[in-house]
Amino acid sequence: MGCDGGTIPKRHELVKGPKKVEKVDKNAALAARWKYCALSTEKLCRPIVSCDLGRLYNKDAVIEYLLDKSAERPNSEVVSHLRGIKDIKELNLTDNPAWEGEMRNTKGDRYEDMNCAMFICPVVGLEMNGKHRFCYLQTCGCVFSDRALKEVKTEICHKCGDPFRDEDVVVLNGTKEEVEKLREVMEEKRAKAKALKKPKKSKVVETASKPSDSKEYPDPTDTVPAGGNISTQNGGDGSQTVPGPIGSSSSSKVVKPLAASGSKRSIQTMEEKSEIYKSLFTSHSSAKRTKDQTSNWVTHTPYHF
Repeated sequence: MGCDGGTIPKRHELVKGPKKVEKVDKNAALAARWKYCALSTEKLCRPIVSCDLGRLYNKDAVIEYLLDKSAERPNSEVVSHLRGIKDIKELNLTDNPAWEGEMRNTKGDRYEDMNCAMFICPVVGLEMNGKHRFCYLQTCGCVFSDRALKEVKTEICHKCGDPFRDEDVVVLNGTKEEVEKLREVMEEKRAKAKALKKPKKSKVVETASKPSDSKEYPDPTDTVPAGGNISTQNGGDGSQTVPGPIGSSSSSKVVKPLAASGSKRSIQTMEEKSEIYKSLFTSHSSAKRTKDQTSNWVTHTPYHF
């Protein structure tokens, strides 16, 4: 069948062999990681931020994701570890003076160098194109090549002078093993931050539950440090002054003890009080009137006449 007109088919046209595995261009893979946002897949433009895992994002894309996490995005799993704006750090990058921009070869008559990058290391001068290992500091956000941090060992930033530790160095676009290590470090930091927040909350609850140490009313047995006359009340019937020590100041401190729990004690039942003293109050029998002694007031109106 077929072969009309004297055509002779070849072997690869008749026999189907295994499909060849497509190889990814290394330059294209590096450009996708170092020149494009990991979330929106758009070209990186200032301000550029990075997370604890060392991925590069456009700040606008991350803010849009944090404002609406329910929206469907193609690369949402890349930023699933981001909880808020505090989980990202804005990078302090150094521009490459040899960078002419993306529109330098619009006519197609010039050689386009794929290894030329927008940013470089401010210490060594290496271009941030993916062929060299780059890191950033979580304290200040400055970006350096790994060679610069190894050759010029210091405890302060080469660019801004802020102090940093080895734990603050995060590798940008690292390998799978490096990303796993960074993820473990990130989880440890978050666990420590949670542990520190719990005791703070418990302290606030304890201070709120404890009563105030200051007494609303002082104890009648308390001593007066300045010395003087102390007046005490017995059921509101009067006050008695207790003279202070000789040579003390004339100022007196009034002490009002708390009312005893239960029914109040009547003055008329106090045996230590005299009858003359009890007659000063309306609860005494002499102050009470009978019905005959009480007068019936009648108002006079002119309508009766």
